[in-house]
Amino acid sequence: MICLRYANSKMEAEDMLQEGLISVFTNLKQFDSKKAEFSAWSNKIMVNAALQYLRKWKKLNFNQSIDDYDTQITFHEDVFDNLGAKELTLLIQKLPEGYRVVFNMYVVEGYKHKEIADVLGISENTSKTQLLKAKKMLRNKLETVLNH
Repeated sequence: MICLRYANSKMEAEDMLQEGLISVFTNLKQFDSKKAEFSAWSNKIMVNAALQYLRKWKKLNFNQSIDDYDTQITFHEDVFDNLGAKELTLLIQKLPEGYRVVFNMYVVEGYKHKEIADVLGISENTSKTQLLKAKKMLRNKLETVLNH
């Protein structure tokens, strides 16, 4: 599921998954159950594998200018009750790559903007802007889906 959120297609997600699993098995000796649960440790590796794949095969597009986007973009809780995980993942996949990556890292994986900026080599403001744009675009996509 992690790779699907970062990928544009199932094939791309499978490539990310393969790279991630290789990395998990390669680094298995470094896993320390006293420091983290296996699922958290392996999830972090899968996120890193997805990001490495995107860096290697694609240029992440981050628009550095801050547009006039609302800083208070919220979703009503019942919106997510009407959609399954698969439908929500498909909507996230349709976000432009830069938006999708920042959205996943911040909202799903729990990274802070500083961490996102460091990992992706962007400014914190760019991370915040990408997140706001992603939320706005996702909100518009959700409204379209739910109104049909």
